[in-house]
Amino acid sequence: MLDGLVTLPSWLVTGLVLGVASSVAIAGLFVAIVRLFPTRGPSQSSDTEARRRSEIRAYLDGIGERYVENHVVAGQSVAFYLPGRAVAITFDARVYFRLVGTDTTPVLVEHELPGVAIGPRLPFETPGSAPSPGSNSHPASEAFARLGLPAGAPLADVRDAYRQKVKEVHPDQGGDEAAFRRVREAYTTARQHATD
Repeated sequence: MLDGLVTLPSWLVTGLVLGVASSVAIAGLFVAIVRLFPTRGPSQSSDTEARRRSEIRAYLDGIGERYVENHVVAGQSVAFYLPGRAVAITFDARVYFRLVGTDTTPVLVEHELPGVAIGPRLPFETPGSAPSPGSNSHPASEAFARLGLPAGAPLADVRDAYRQKVKEVHPDQGGDEAAFRRVREAYTTARQHATD
């Protein structure tokens, strides 16, 4: 009765057993690595948004502006809505473009934009967006100066100067965190006022 069965060569059986055993071992190793060292993928972006929201919240509280969070405007959910001024602040470009042309003024905030830099983007005068009394300098002029550029420099020059300055002050390169933050804020302001 066993004469009809085909026997497999021992080298093939050994190879199959070793292949299955090594596949199980590698899968177990991956499971162990994932459990011991979880990734920060989705939570990292939500951490960034949470930090951005707290910075904007602190800025709006600091200038005494009333706001509502997670508000629906013209069928679009926005991060912050300023009801007294009909201004919507959003992180989503699609929402921004859907609100353009409505009665609400949309303001788009990129994730790399420091919360304190939102002032110049708002469509009304805010403390810090205008020069202080007795001061002859304007925030845009100060931003260009911080990057070592004349006011109104071309956008390409602003980018090049920012890349150079950020190398000098980056904390990973031995620079100061506060100086790094000031250069980033200067870049954000200068980029808005640069010529094409």
